[in-house]
Amino acid sequence: MATTRTARTEWEGNLLDGKGLVTFESSGIGEYPVSWPARAEAPNGKTSPEELIGAAHSACFSMALSHGLSGAGTPPARLTTRADVTFQPGTGITGIHLTVVGEVPGLDEAGFVKAAEDAKANCPVSQALTGTTITLSASLA
Repeated sequence: MATTRTARTEWEGNLLDGKGLVTFESSGIGEYPVSWPARAEAPNGKTSPEELIGAAHSACFSMALSHGLSGAGTPPARLTTRADVTFQPGTGITGIHLTVVGEVPGLDEAGFVKAAEDAKANCPVSQALTGTTITLSASLA
């Protein structure tokens, strides 16, 4: 069964001086302010499209890696994933770097790296971001 999730942004003003509010409508988990300075300069308590992409990518990748490891008979005790999304004003998103550290009983480093590479290639968010350079660092704790 397909699912649809919804987020909404209300924006006021022009790009440089304006401000917005992102609302996670499906989950109801909150509203988060967004602005151009938060995107191109310092966050100052506001989020950006790149941070939101990073959140989505790190969550999706973690789920895909957990699923792959479990399917191979080595379920993880813990995965800690970070997604660094680089934005260059005037160019756009120039890359995403995923860093994952796993606690996976019974699995060696080479097996973990292989599973992480597979998750990177196959998680739905990675696939949606085709055309963006995605790199990966994977290690066991």
